[in-house]
Amino acid sequence: MLESKRVLAVVPARGGSKGVPLKNLHPLQGIPLIAHVGRVVRDIPAIDRALVSTDHPEIAAEAARAGLAAPFMRPAELSGDLVSDYQVLEHTLTAAEKLDGVTYDVVLMLQPTSPLRRAAHVQAVLDKLVKEGWDAVWTVSATDLKYHPLKQLVVGGGGEMSYFDPSGAGIVARQQLRPVYHRNGVAYAFTRACLLEQRTIMGARSAAIVLDEPLVSIDTLDDFRLAERELVRRASGS
Repeated sequence: MLESKRVLAVVPARGGSKGVPLKNLHPLQGIPLIAHVGRVVRDIPAIDRALVSTDHPEIAAEAARAGLAAPFMRPAELSGDLVSDYQVLEHTLTAAEKLDGVTYDVVLMLQPTSPLRRAAHVQAVLDKLVKEGWDAVWTVSATDLKYHPLKQLVVGGGGEMSYFDPSGAGIVARQQLRPVYHRNGVAYAFTRACLLEQRTIMGARSAAIVLDEPLVSIDTLDDFRLAERELVRRASGS
């Protein structure tokens, strides 16, 4: 608990990943990706319950070995490529409350694809949500201005090109660009009301915690190699 708020951690980990088949079971430093989440959860006493939301029995078994309970399987209709985070969280929260016979005040989402998270990152998100009264808090990273939305282009089937946003035509110097940020997947926290009443993961009052350190969101085998190198660098203290 955190200030009398009961905290449910949800780890979404379906089996149908495309870039790396069964990505959530793929080893990182000899440990399945899903198990890295379990290691972090053990270092956060505020978490009352940690569940994996999966449609795959091998992922469920590996998650359980890592300390992430798998008391039910995700239904097929919530296992497709276009299912939203909100749908998965709403299902897991309502199922967990029915199973456990309690009400969870805070839902924490920890995606396995961000294995460079630290317990301190997660605790900071929980603290900000609960102690400052936000509906939702996400971790984000600054986007390199080279990839700013106003510098992006679209190319048609015949090779024709235009700005993604017409306002980009007026940008001549990086000083004109307002900093933008992207989701890094390290941690998200929501109030129960945000999910079940506002029915969204970005509530009316949402805040960010900016993380200024190397992070990797894993989609490909190259991303696994990048994460491996960063973990080795951390271990060496360099």
